[in-house]
Amino acid sequence: MSKSNLQQMKPQDIVVLAKLIAMDDPNYIQIGLAEVLYMSQSEISGSISRSSYAGLITNKGKEVNRKLFFDFIKYGLAVVFPQHPGALVRGTVTAHSAPPLDMEIASEEKYVWPYAKGRARGQSIAPLYPTVPQAVVLDPYLHELLALMDAVRVGRAREKNLALELLEQRIC
Repeated sequence: MSKSNLQQMKPQDIVVLAKLIAMDDPNYIQIGLAEVLYMSQSEISGSISRSSYAGLITNKGKEVNRKLFFDFIKYGLAVVFPQHPGALVRGTVTAHSAPPLDMEIASEEKYVWPYAKGRARGQSIAPLYPTVPQAVVLDPYLHELLALMDAVRVGRAREKNLALELLEQRIC
């Protein structure tokens, strides 16, 4: 396998980048990041490496290239990591069903990340990484960022546009 194949982005890279933005701490330690995201330290290291290779992280892995990351979310996220609502399950709200979009968009249908400890019932949306429902319990701001990204992945035009507007305010 060539070096470039090892450097292709993975869905968890988006979660790591979102957490770095939510933390807003260039002095973060990878093991601490691994703990709060329920990932292994090697997964974090690989993610930082891939994002650096793609230009999404600069300054020796300490800073997210926010403009490039937002552009990727806007133009590539739904294409590279598409998602369609699935079966009704118990879980944690996401997309238009979670803050901040839940205040803007009234909908009977809820979207959730499957999670046994979740408090909502709705159509399942596979999270970008399996531990997302656990990680967002610890960080409401991360929950907002990832829910907005899910609105970009699965929403209709109105939800996507509103989510992108809110993401631009938070990321750029």
